[in-house]
Amino acid sequence: MNTADPEIASSIDAAGIRTNYHDRGDGFPVLFIHGSGPGVSAWANWRLALPELAKKYRVIAPDMAGFGFTDRPAGIVYDMATWVRQTVGLLDALGLEKAHVVGNSFGGAIALALAIQHRERVGRLALMGSVGVPFPISEGLDAVWGYEPSLDNMKKLLDIFAYSRELVNDELAELRYRASIGPGFQESFSAMFPAPRQRWVDAMASREADIRALPHETLIIHGRDDKVIPLTNSLTLLQWIERSQLHVFSRCGHWVQIEHAARFAQLLDNFFAEAGA
Repeated sequence: MNTADPEIASSIDAAGIRTNYHDRGDGFPVLFIHGSGPGVSAWANWRLALPELAKKYRVIAPDMAGFGFTDRPAGIVYDMATWVRQTVGLLDALGLEKAHVVGNSFGGAIALALAIQHRERVGRLALMGSVGVPFPISEGLDAVWGYEPSLDNMKKLLDIFAYSRELVNDELAELRYRASIGPGFQESFSAMFPAPRQRWVDAMASREADIRALPHETLIIHGRDDKVIPLTNSLTLLQWIERSQLHVFSRCGHWVQIEHAARFAQLLDNFFAEAGA
């Protein structure tokens, strides 16, 4: 880890994309795929969960193409095919045949697509506030993807993301705002989800029949008060995935992993421990 900037960790070539990733702990590998908020990185998304899960598992958390400190190659197309290819490339580069996969929001859509296209590479699946099924875009998600950099705009977004004002203090807003204006960050972000944005929700959705065919044990997690991704998404996933369970947190927005960090980590630990890997 870079002590000057904890968001910058190791670097590896994943399917031709120089990828910044965190790799900590020992044990069965667990791959964490972050969401798509402005200025997001794997560390920003998972900084509270990784140290806890690393006590028992090998936790791996990459910055996906277009986000964080992963390279942004000229001419790259930011779409599901690219992100799934990068994810498989990362597993290959690390010599991992299989990993449990945790996907948050946008990362949930990638996790679903990975499990559908490469089911043998995924052990157990955890989906938190997940995209990946059809739904009318929420005002919250439209605002997140339409973010224009300013400290005031970031404060407004944090109000959308989190249930409690205790989490969305000015210090966090300042940190996330500064992250959102890092070199190349806003250029790739604004190019990724231009209006009308319903089409990007649709493009991330997997086919119902493919989701229903998933054989994986799946943990679905959602904040009851999520303004970004509707709780109905997780209810749909619960209906479609045969071997699934749903855990809903009250007084919780889109950031279960931050708003209920200890319970979130314990939930994952219990779920993965059942696999006996």
